[in-house]
Amino acid sequence: MRRLLPLLSAIFLGLHAVTGASAEELVPLRYGQTASTWKSIFSLPIRVADTHGFFRKNGLAFTLVPVEGGGEATLQALEDGKADLAHVATSFLVTGAARGRNTVGIAGEFNNPIYSLVAKPWYKRIEDLKGRKIGMADMSGAVALATMALFQQHGLTAKDLDIRVIEGTSPRFQCLTQEDCDAVPLGQPQDFYAQRQGFRILGASNEAVPEFLYTVTAAKRDWAEQHADTVVRYVRALRDALVFIRAPENRAEIVALIMEAWNSSETSATGTMKLFFEPEKNVLPMQGEMSVAGLKQVIRFLEEGGVLKEPPPPIERLLEPRYLEAAGIH
Repeated sequence: MRRLLPLLSAIFLGLHAVTGASAEELVPLRYGQTASTWKSIFSLPIRVADTHGFFRKNGLAFTLVPVEGGGEATLQALEDGKADLAHVATSFLVTGAARGRNTVGIAGEFNNPIYSLVAKPWYKRIEDLKGRKIGMADMSGAVALATMALFQQHGLTAKDLDIRVIEGTSPRFQCLTQEDCDAVPLGQPQDFYAQRQGFRILGASNEAVPEFLYTVTAAKRDWAEQHADTVVRYVRALRDALVFIRAPENRAEIVALIMEAWNSSETSATGTMKLFFEPEKNVLPMQGEMSVAGLKQVIRFLEEGGVLKEPPPPIERLLEPRYLEAAGIH
């Protein structure tokens, strides 16, 4: 398939911008994403690409396809043809491939998620959570793997915790505030909000996991090959969104979007951007590139946690960079 790369590059690098294209000229694209992701900061690149017209500029008629459930349900939506592309955590991409799924990552969406471990105010150290109820994401998913790495840094394993699996940042926040959970991992801006409510941040996942490939846009390999033009258009739109988010002159606009999309205060929204970029923490890819080293870290966690029972799939079965390359992203 690599021999197709020069041809792909020649075709797609010659595409013209299609700003102002009529609806009849736009290529349909269905993008699958779970409800919990859409309600979290991890939908930011897609929201920006949609609201700022980057999909349309690149000739796409973008449609969001809500997916009920978690990472496995999203992979199944691709398998069933309900979505063309989808937001997938790399841990599920790996375990899916290990079971024979032919799904590949075609662009990076988030690299190093910063999940804060937020606890009731009377807990002062992570060690104090031994034996306590922890609201955790799917234990085979990236959120739980990174959070458990943080616990392990402080001498605690899963056996030391009363773990309750709760999918989604918002439900975990609810568990914390309704006194059912002693601590939970929260993304932004919910962790800032919880801190203002008096809860205590005991640590963050990136303290334990400095290099990570968290989420990618994924597709069935054969669908992507048959719709290469559409995939490259999508990659360009995602690149445009990531570049826009990163530009300092757009910071106020991104803060306003966070405030509107997640009912966040200006303080929390501004704090989220500072957390990501001041200093630079490589939370977002520069243009959609996919970190092989970051994916290898995910595989190591899956192996160490006993999630992968067999040898892991090779990287080339998991990531397909040709569409990034055809879009001029290296």
